[in-house]
Amino acid sequence: MKLFLDDVREPKDCFGYMFARIGNLQEIYLKEWIVVRNYEQFVEVLEKNIKQITHISYDHDLAEEHYVGEMYESIEAYYNAIEGSSKTGYDAAKFMKQLYDTNHIDYPQMFVHSMNPAGTQNIINLFK
Repeated sequence: MKLFLDDVREPKDCFGYMFARIGNLQEIYLKEWIVVRNYEQFVEVLEKNIKQITHISYDHDLAEEHYVGEMYESIEAYYNAIEGSSKTGYDAAKFMKQLYDTNHIDYPQMFVHSMNPAGTQNIINLFK
């Protein structure tokens, strides 16, 4: 089972630009995915299917208020501004990491398809 977290895109929408990030593995975006649109749906599907999930692809910005990040002078100012707003893909990744670590389960293969450079890097750094 492949889990795709994004508020607006479909997996096939990522096919073209993901080549620069993951090369020929981009073809996975043409396969069947379970699409979830927000943090709550992500948590629900992940908890129910933890041992069946083979791949996860993360978007960072999951609500309209997350898309204003370019207006801030630093990533800290951005995160301070959205604190208390809808949860981001980074929050979903933190939840996933804690759930898998607590249950001693190997991580599925993960990708970050977000167009938010800082958000993408934060999710990647979480698993380094």
